[in-house]
Amino acid sequence: MMAGSDSLAVAGGLARHVPVLARPALEFLNVRAGGVYIDGTFGAGGYTRAILDDGAAPDAQVIGIDRDQSAVANGASLVEASGGRLTLAEARFSELDQIAEKYGHAAVDGVVLDLGVSSMQLDEAERGFSFRFDGPLDMRMGGDGPTAADVVAQASERDLADIIFQLGEERHSRGVARAIVAARKLTPIRTTRALADIVGRVVRAKPNQIHPATRTFQALRIFVNEELAELAAALAAAERILKPSGRLAVVSFHSLEDRIVKIFLAERSGSVGVSRHLPDVETPAPTFRLLTKRPIVPDEAETAANPRARSAKLRGGERTDAPFRADELGALLPRLPALSDIVRGG
Repeated sequence: MMAGSDSLAVAGGLARHVPVLARPALEFLNVRAGGVYIDGTFGAGGYTRAILDDGAAPDAQVIGIDRDQSAVANGASLVEASGGRLTLAEARFSELDQIAEKYGHAAVDGVVLDLGVSSMQLDEAERGFSFRFDGPLDMRMGGDGPTAADVVAQASERDLADIIFQLGEERHSRGVARAIVAARKLTPIRTTRALADIVGRVVRAKPNQIHPATRTFQALRIFVNEELAELAAALAAAERILKPSGRLAVVSFHSLEDRIVKIFLAERSGSVGVSRHLPDVETPAPTFRLLTKRPIVPDEAETAANPRARSAKLRGGERTDAPFRADELGALLPRLPALSDIVRGG
């Protein structure tokens, strides 16, 4: 959640999770009677509840996916109350097509993604997402893989600066990276408070602005969870699993996420202009139709009730009957070293 200072405030922690842009997202999905929908970021189940409660489709089914084991466990009561209409899976949303097929659905009617970190995760000190509490420097959305502490301990000064600059849009990234490397020579950086204090000595606090460590924390979280690569893979998976006329709705919270979604839908819908000076090339048939040329943003009432919504953008597309494309989406991602290259044995 990076686009603008308001969005960055969430790294310090906000209120409990409230589904953002739930009403327009549900309108984008156009829930149908007997339809099957994937909530790729189940979290607290806000979008799933909205689909299950849609009076026009009382028999719609939902496959909820979350890489966070606690989110899946907390959703058990909703599974029970759904009367067999909800299935939950602990997995990455990049695998959403595989998960759907595992549960007997070769194609689905809709996919909704709510990107970024949830308020519940921010509120748990032991998860290490927020400097609002002192906790272990973890930041993993799932329970496996390297932690933020591993990255801080092993990344070179140059790589740290690149990660913090590109994923956090931090102007002082080089100074922050230099301070981290100097500090870790004296003692390991294992807690959120320790890291926040180091960053705070480089990035000075200003009145009425975000905490100095916000951008660094968000950059490390995105890197540790490989969030942008996961997003690109999830968009391709949605393209593969959606039926003709199936809908994709994506709520993003920072510029890098929104850029990936925007370019993907523009390219897949044939909305990207081609220079008349270039030679004619055969373009693939559009796999999506844009639901809106401009993103939907929250109104004043929603942002007043839910500060987390302030930077949210909703984009969507409707699947055509053209075959999915097998081309890679790596060009949409920032050029950074892989997490496994940074962390030995990662």
